[in-house]
Amino acid sequence: MDSIPSLVVAARSIRALGDGFVSLILPLYLLALGYAPLDVGIVSTATLLGSAALSLAVGAFATRIGQRRALLGASLLMLATGVAFAGVHDFWPLVVVAFVGTLNPTSGDVSVFLPLEHAVLSTAVSAEQRTRAFARYSLVGAIFGALGALVAGLPQLLSDALHVPWKLALQAMFLLYAALGGAAWLLYRRLPLEREASLPVRQAPLRDSRRIVLTLAALFSVDAFAGGLVVQSMLSLWLAQRYALDAAQLGVLFFATGLLAGGSYLVAVPLARRFGLINTMVFTHIPSSLALVAVPFTGDVGVAIGLLLLRSALSQMDVPTRSSYVMAVVTPAERAAAASVTSVPRSLAAAGSPLLAGWLLGLSAFGWPLVLTGVIKILYDLTLLRLFRDVRPPEEKVRTRRCA
Repeated sequence: MDSIPSLVVAARSIRALGDGFVSLILPLYLLALGYAPLDVGIVSTATLLGSAALSLAVGAFATRIGQRRALLGASLLMLATGVAFAGVHDFWPLVVVAFVGTLNPTSGDVSVFLPLEHAVLSTAVSAEQRTRAFARYSLVGAIFGALGALVAGLPQLLSDALHVPWKLALQAMFLLYAALGGAAWLLYRRLPLEREASLPVRQAPLRDSRRIVLTLAALFSVDAFAGGLVVQSMLSLWLAQRYALDAAQLGVLFFATGLLAGGSYLVAVPLARRFGLINTMVFTHIPSSLALVAVPFTGDVGVAIGLLLLRSALSQMDVPTRSSYVMAVVTPAERAAAASVTSVPRSLAAAGSPLLAGWLLGLSAFGWPLVLTGVIKILYDLTLLRLFRDVRPPEEKVRTRRCA
């Protein structure tokens, strides 16, 4: 029988592949349909709001219906989303599909799958293995997300080489996304039923850990709001506006940034073991934010890409460490609720950001969303360090006593 972590990671890879190309072709598809940058922001906002609503429902009902069933249902929704997006052209129906579906306009994972997979994964590994397991989970997601960015160049190839109409080539990509949802469903079916039966039927949603989780959720929301200004869909829109990069060029760029982000997940593990989870999150995040702030101030596409690559090599080390930290500072019975509570506000906070970014990009091609993102993220990092520097997971306290 396949191990639970392996099944979760395999499903994550399939979803990341779909997210990788959808986040790039989404703005191109909407532009091909004749919509403006503000409209792209509205659709991106709808996807994030929908993800927040679904994640909230998962936090409330996953323990009743079972995590396996919830994952299976989410996979079917992913399949339906791809089919619907390929067939719908009118703007407000597209917004509705974006809200109720699983499209992800970001380079990371803000979907309904996230709290479910985090809870399953954290239950299946020991405390000492947890950060490494989340790093592997994030690494695979980054690699396949990067491959998905390369796949985003496929419509350009179909259009140029086979003379397939541009809009039709983009619609075919959403059908591919639907097929990946079906493949994820097949993997989730192999999760063991007995794992659900071993879970408490009624888990207390945040008692002992309520204060720390709510504080973390508030801070993560600030970080997510900032990140929402430069979700991959909006960043690709800005690069297309400022430097006239096409889909194939954007795909190569985001393939490279995805690989760098993936490598950073592995580096985060020894750094977290040596310096602690919070220190690793903060002191890798701040330099990446400074690099992002500098991007709009250069008029050279090569320098801008170099800064974006530097940012990618540093900015994602907080992903596995953040997930591991949340799972470490709550009781095992509260992990599903904690994953949901820290995920939902992030999605809600990020939901309005693409709309703001689209409005700003409609006014000016300078890149104000990038500057705002960097400044807000630096303030978030300093606040996180001040509040949680001394709130350490149990395994870090054990290592400290052993060293002493």
